[in-house]
Amino acid sequence: MEKILIIDDEKSICDLLSVVFGKQGYEVKKSYTAAKALELIESEDFDLILTDIRLPERSGMYILKQVKKTKPGIPVIMITAYGTIKQAVDALKAGAADYVMKPFDMDELKIIVANCMEKKRLQEENVFLKKELSEKYSFENIVGKSKKMIEIFSLIEKIAGIESTVLIRGESGTGKEMAARAIHYLSRRKERPFVTINCGALPEGLLESELFGHVKGAFTGAVVDKKGMFEVAHKGTLFLDEVGETSQLTQVKLLRALQEKTIRRVGGTSEIPVDVRIISATNQDLKRKIENNEFREDLYYRLNVISFEMPPLREKKEDIPLLVNYFIKKHCEKVGRKMKRVAPEVMSLFESYLWPGNIRELENVIERIVAIEDRETITEDCLPEELLAAHGPEIELAIHPGFNLNETVDTIAKQYVQQALYKTGGNMKEAATVLGINYRSLRYLIEKYQLKDFREDDDGA
Repeated sequence: MEKILIIDDEKSICDLLSVVFGKQGYEVKKSYTAAKALELIESEDFDLILTDIRLPERSGMYILKQVKKTKPGIPVIMITAYGTIKQAVDALKAGAADYVMKPFDMDELKIIVANCMEKKRLQEENVFLKKELSEKYSFENIVGKSKKMIEIFSLIEKIAGIESTVLIRGESGTGKEMAARAIHYLSRRKERPFVTINCGALPEGLLESELFGHVKGAFTGAVVDKKGMFEVAHKGTLFLDEVGETSQLTQVKLLRALQEKTIRRVGGTSEIPVDVRIISATNQDLKRKIENNEFREDLYYRLNVISFEMPPLREKKEDIPLLVNYFIKKHCEKVGRKMKRVAPEVMSLFESYLWPGNIRELENVIERIVAIEDRETITEDCLPEELLAAHGPEIELAIHPGFNLNETVDTIAKQYVQQALYKTGGNMKEAATVLGINYRSLRYLIEKYQLKDFREDDDGA
């Protein structure tokens, strides 16, 4: 039952309104003084307040202002016998839902109250729906039940409500942008834009224009003023993907934007204030880039207030069946096909494959299968050749005269080291992890097998 508080120092008016709205089906509380009313407002929850403007000790305007401070969602209707246009304007400016004059028409007042109640219900439903939307987009596209993913979910929930910059590390295809979106949709900025830009996909001049905008005539082709992504993301979140690819000049301008909270369009002279939360992502070792004077240390510490890593798929194999079924459902629904099942031997192949392209590669494989295969069960012959090639036939032992076990082991070990380096893009630290050895052991094997293309200076980190 919706609850109304009626406040009027004229006892007869207060009692009459209490009876009328009680018969309307509302739960009604009444008060003849501002002091008692304020006590009730503090201790109880009301859906609407009707208050006279002129009250002993404290005015109805004072009550209105207190309600807007402490419980702003409650609509307040102001009533007075001494109304003026100025009073009406002042009350509405202070946040009153409506304003009625004594003597008032009771039917009109009933309609005003009903309209205010309906508006409040719609607002509450809207908040609820937005909360549901927030929950839907928070983790729906980040699927996982592994320990590492549970830890990331927990961290995202903790950091979403604060304004600190976030740096998300991880290989390509691990879901860094999805994690950034989850942070945004759980934050107070969720109703504002989430704007993304891939810093590695644009040349320096174009990237600067995309980030900060430009004024007409700033360069050839700049025929009109254009807002940059910082301005588009005002009050929202700006996601800088592959931030490690930015040039030194762009890094300087990014640092200034973060420090001053203002930007200057290319070719412009005026400073434009911006309120943007920055989330950035990289698949590179930014500390290594700092050592090589390729990335500014001061910008790194601005971006790296909070940092976490999205793990590669090979490090969370227990998530693979969950992801496979998620992507099958997603793409079957997308093209209007019946849900497919996965043969056990195929799932085993999925779980043992290294997935150098991570979750993005897995989804692409599933999307391709759903698009071109009519059968309901996904079998081995549905899989792409490159995936099957990674699971060749078992090696037949060929022991013959002159066989040398050490040489054979070295040949096989060299092939595994080469494959691991290839699949990790030459990143020695990741290759060592894939092979289950430490970094120093991998360096030793690279020297031993004379893999000159993958020495420490070229580890791809």
